[in-house]
Parts: sequence; structure tokens; C-alpha cells
Amino acid sequence: MAAITRVVNMERCIGCNLCAYACARINRGTVSLDEAAITVKPAGGSEGSHTVILCRACAEPPCAEACPTGALLPRKGGGIRLKKDLCDSCGACVDACIIGAIHLASGEKKPVFCIHCGACIEFCPHQVLISERRENA
Repeated sequence: MAAITRVVNMERCIGCNLCAYACARINRGTVSLDEAAITVKPAGGSEGSHTVILCRACAEPPCAEACPTGALLPRKGGGIRLKKDLCDSCGACVDACIIGAIHLASGEKKPVFCIHCGACIEFCPHQVLISERRENA
């Protein structure tokens, strides 16, 4: 079974970005939000709510299908993995992701997306995120 990270308590999110900072620091060695695979955005309105965007671990990921070089491969249980040596930084995966969960890193211009490691879960003080086991596809 594969583990995936899911948003379960969106109403608890206060927009602190601790999840994103943890992701960037643990997975990319930086504290830049541009390098995080999870994005926290204000949802607008007077209530100050937020939206958390991360890979939803599609069973048939459109981003992998859109990759012209085969650099993105479907992951068992949902989601994707990257073969960096095949990636030409074209951005087709960014355009194909319907929820905007992929962006190109500012430095190397390679895709940044959630690998479902769970680092963000540990650092979220409001239990917005969980890790869930999913049957392998």
C-alpha cells in the first residue's frame, strides 16, 4: 500500500505556512516557499479562510500523460515520480495539472510536486493534513 498526504480539515488552516516551510526544508534543503510542494493560499472573503494545494495522487495522472519526454511516471497507489535526467523543463506537466499542484522550481526549473513523504503533516499545528494508506494500483 502507498501512503498519500491529504487535506482533511481545511477549516482549521490559519495560513501559517509551517507545512510549506517544512516541505521545502526537508525535501529541497531551503526555506523558500517557491521550493515547497504544498501551497497555502488565502481563499478570500472576510473570514480569512485558506486553501491548501498539493498533489491529489491521481490514479491516472494527467501531468504524466502530458510529459513529452516520459520524465514523469505514475506512482503505484497514485501520484507521480520524476526522472530528472529525462526532464527538459518544458512545463507541460504544470499546464496539465488541473488543480495547480505542480510548479517549476526557481533554480533548476524542474517540476516540484508532493511526493507524499508526510513531512508537512508533522509540522502542521492544526491537524489540517493526514497520511492515508491507499491500495496499490
